[in-house]
Amino acid sequence: MTVSLMGARSFAGGGGGTYETSSLRTRRKTCERKVRGLVQYVLTGHGILYSGLRSTAVFIAMRHIIAILLQNEAGALARVAGLFSTRGYNIESLSVAPTDDPTVSRLTLVTTGSEAVIQQIANQLNKLVDVVSTEDMTGGEHLERELILLKLRVRPERTDGVRGYVVRTGGRVLDPAIDGFIVELAASEVEINTFVTDLAQQAELLEVVRSGALGIGRNARPLRVVR
Repeated sequence: MTVSLMGARSFAGGGGGTYETSSLRTRRKTCERKVRGLVQYVLTGHGILYSGLRSTAVFIAMRHIIAILLQNEAGALARVAGLFSTRGYNIESLSVAPTDDPTVSRLTLVTTGSEAVIQQIANQLNKLVDVVSTEDMTGGEHLERELILLKLRVRPERTDGVRGYVVRTGGRVLDPAIDGFIVELAASEVEINTFVTDLAQQAELLEVVRSGALGIGRNARPLRVVR
């Protein structure tokens, strides 16, 4: 990927050196922040390993995947969701399930905000008694996947074509019934969106079930409770 930063120029001074005006310097730094944020969004959206491109932008809203270890207690999930709603933070997707420790669940949510907002969210989450630990997965090397289940109504003459497309994209056919053709795919958000769009052109969509994004870090330090 080649990225060109526009809006930054240097001028030759009287002594043969170079300098840039304060306005141009501001424009250059703004462009650099936006490009870093755009590259991060594109890479994570395609499920590509993100490394070394952390944006220094404070005010540019970006997509973030936040992992939360949560005690398995009544009302714990409601308190996390309530924190977001009362403060006006948006949750794009949320998934939660128990870990290998039956007393702890792992919650993964996707939200959008500037780095300042994400830091505020992390600080507020850590104040909840049910929250064991949190991690912004987007801030480091990580892998992202989402699971989708689709139920389709397929015309008999298109069954082989739909089946072939699903297999080529890495999906599976779970039920080949014509009036309830069920398929699954685990992929990145962008690949999932393309999968749905392409199948909608070949068959009738009856049901769409998405798990929401799941993320796991590539670093050596796992997000888990140490007893």
